[in-house]
Amino acid sequence: MSTWLIIVIAVVAVIVVAAVVFAASRGRRAAAERRRRRVLESRREQAVTEHRQAAETRTGRAEEAEHRARLATARAERERAEARLHEESARAHELGLADDDLMREEPGETGRVNETERFGETERSGETEREQVAADPRQRDTDR
Repeated sequence: MSTWLIIVIAVVAVIVVAAVVFAASRGRRAAAERRRRRVLESRREQAVTEHRQAAETRTGRAEEAEHRARLATARAERERAEARLHEESARAHELGLADDDLMREEPGETGRVNETERFGETERSGETEREQVAADPRQRDTDR
């Protein structure tokens, strides 16, 4: 019986050693998997942060571009309004409606007339005629 006992003990020892080795390798695999998950989560967070920063930067640039576009539109509208003003002045001169303005003008040494006086933009208590018309809706409607 003693040989059988030694063989049984040896077989049990081999099985126990195999179980320990199997459990240790499984534990290492689980630890490696947890490590990979942590690294992946860290990379995800970093990617999210980078994308959000890029989005904020682009949003800021877009808002700035929209602001510049609004300014350009306002300038273009102002230029169109000034062009319409000059066109109306030209029409008035064509029709002879502004002859009294021409008779009142006294050219300076250069022979040119002051543009602000010519087109009705003389100062009235700190405001131009255009600003007064823009402030008073009744005048605005009669000018159209």
